[in-house]
Amino acid sequence: MPKQLLRQIRFLDAVAACDRTVDVLLDEGTILAVQDGLEAPTDATVQENSGLILGTGLVDLYSHSGEPGFESRETLESLVQAAIAGGFTHLALLPDTQPVLDDPSVLQWFRAHSPAALHLHHWGALTKGAAGNQMAELGELAAAGVVGFADGQPLQNPLLVQRLLEYGSAFHRPIALWCCDRTLAANGVVREGVESMQLGLPGSPAIVETAPLAGVLELVEATGTPVHLMRISTARGVELIQSAKAKGLPITASTTWMHLLLNVTAVRSYDPNLRLDPPLGNPQDQAALIAGINSGVIDAIAIDHTPYTYEEKTVAFAEAPPGAIGLELALPLLWSLLVTTDQIPALTLWRCLSSNPARCLGLPAPDPLGELIVFDPARSWTVTPETLKSRSNNTPWLNRAIAGRVIATSITRDS
Repeated sequence: MPKQLLRQIRFLDAVAACDRTVDVLLDEGTILAVQDGLEAPTDATVQENSGLILGTGLVDLYSHSGEPGFESRETLESLVQAAIAGGFTHLALLPDTQPVLDDPSVLQWFRAHSPAALHLHHWGALTKGAAGNQMAELGELAAAGVVGFADGQPLQNPLLVQRLLEYGSAFHRPIALWCCDRTLAANGVVREGVESMQLGLPGSPAIVETAPLAGVLELVEATGTPVHLMRISTARGVELIQSAKAKGLPITASTTWMHLLLNVTAVRSYDPNLRLDPPLGNPQDQAALIAGINSGVIDAIAIDHTPYTYEEKTVAFAEAPPGAIGLELALPLLWSLLVTTDQIPALTLWRCLSSNPARCLGLPAPDPLGELIVFDPARSWTVTPETLKSRSNNTPWLNRAIAGRVIATSITRDS
């Protein structure tokens, strides 16, 4: 494939808040040069007015790996390839593998077995076995180099949360908490409301999130320890975070890409790939999350890529394990359904998928010279097991045509 010179491509730099047009030189999918008025090499083809997007690499705050322990769902190799195909140059993995990353030896295993194609980061477990009962050896995990601490599961003991915040603050790593009261949730599988009654499915009320969220915010105020709030999914949750930020509490917050795109009305299909935890919100929840992204109350969009095998997901909706894949789908669908409809500005979306997640992780923002992707928002493709890099295909968009695809990714490993 000859070199390609893309003329007048739209450049989105989340770091510099820059939205301008430039020329880009590509070679076999690698970005060689970015500037105005590039001269075309003799061995390059020139594409004018491409309609393409050049942007800083994307950063995922939290996703799940199958390997080790669940390689039938996802291997590290397939996970990394899916992330690159989706435009991600940084990927942070939750510790809920088998074994759980609650010991430095597990982190050493990851480093020895992970592909070097992108920047892979690891959350260390807050509690042993990510079981929520006993504090993990946070000091040893911090010394080993985890990016932060998160179980990826809700902690049900407020006293343990308090102790974790008091002790964990000494290590200057992000602490991420998912506010969810399992007792209040009972057997709910969709957001409680008119739709849950019409669907005939057990409802999960908003207070499942907001009651423990209010408690965590009180603990943050008492301890002064910075906290990242994961998987915000309710309108009331956005309100509580807005009030806490107005008071100056040291918090950041994220929602997942599917909670921005969909609400409980999508569950009318009973597609088990829409069984999520937290469940998709009501329409007012979805609207509040989008408004929270635009106002900055919600700092970042997480992918929460959660692979499952066909056999695991092909069950009745209420019996399906919660979660869906998303690394290859998030940018195309967020762009086509929210940016092109003027619900979220392009630069805001890019910031919430790139520099803001990096900030929440305590990492430098992606290098606008060394970590870049080329995105074609008009390229149509059909989501199939063959077109996905992920080993799993548990997504409601399976076998559907969507618009938008990343066509080149450039990652500087020492950036």
